[in-house]
This record gives sequence, C-alpha cells and structure tokens, in this order.
Amino acid sequence: MSISIRLSRGGAKKRPYYRIVVANSRSPRDGKYLEQIGTYNPLLAKDSAERVKLDEDRARYWIGVGAQPTDRVARFLDAAGIKERAARNNPKKGEPGEKAKERAEERAAKIAEAEEAKRAAEEEAKAAAAAPAEEPAAEEAPAEEAAAEEAPAEEAAAEEQAEG
Repeated sequence: MSISIRLSRGGAKKRPYYRIVVANSRSPRDGKYLEQIGTYNPLLAKDSAERVKLDEDRARYWIGVGAQPTDRVARFLDAAGIKERAARNNPKKGEPGEKAKERAEERAAKIAEAEEAKRAAEEEAKAAAAAPAEEPAAEEAPAEEAAAEEAPAEEAAAEEQAEG
C-alpha cells in the first residue's frame, strides 16, 4: 500500500476549502483517509497565517514512514521547512506552440516585404529628385496621352448605359 499526503476538497461550489490528509494513494480524492494533518484555505490572502495550517510533527512522521506528498503539498512542506523540494525548471514553458511560431514567421515575412517596398519607393523618389529637370516633363507627356485615351472609353461606357 502506497501512502500519499494530498489535498481533500471540501467547501461549497466556487468556495474551495482543503484538508491536508494522509491517505492510501488508491482511495478517492475526497474519500477515506488515514489522518488529517492540516488545512488549506486558498481564499485567504497569501501572507495570512490561517491560509495553510499544518501539524508539523505528524507531517514529519508520515514522511519518515514513506508517504509521498503531491506537488502542492510538497510546496507547503517546503515553506514550513519540513521537506526540501527541488526547484523545477521548465525551459519550454513560455515558448509558443508550433502554429504560433508559424504565424510569427508569416508576420515577420510580411513586415520585411513592406519594408523592402518602402525602401524601393524611397530610392525611386531620391532618383527622381536627383534626375535632371527635363526627364519629368518627358514622363508627364505619356501620362497626358493615357488620360486622353481613357476619356473616349469613358464616353463609350456612358453611351452604353444611356442605351440600356
């Protein structure tokens, strides 16, 4: 029979209250237990002395007998100075998932493309400003021709609408 030191939930809905109990590891969470060695009220402030009450002598006895505390109870025992708890290190905890990484890469690619286009536009503007004054006049002439070509197309569209 393996023995565990764990929390047994009590209290009303949305108002939890826990007993710190020593129980057979196979018994139900809120079921039969061997001994109650403390209480935990998570609704109280973290610095409150009433938040975690623990019978340290009984906790030491049960650990000496071979009872295994759950992670949460191990934290309480460590805070009380009864049993040292090895600090856990999870380097991947804050790392985003695969899909989030893919979205970030896509976003970075779009930003890079936008910056590239912006640089190209700035370089064209610099080149246009640095060019002699005769060239802009030559550029304006084809623009006027294009406008003249568009005008008859607009007139034809207007005639079609009038007929229809």
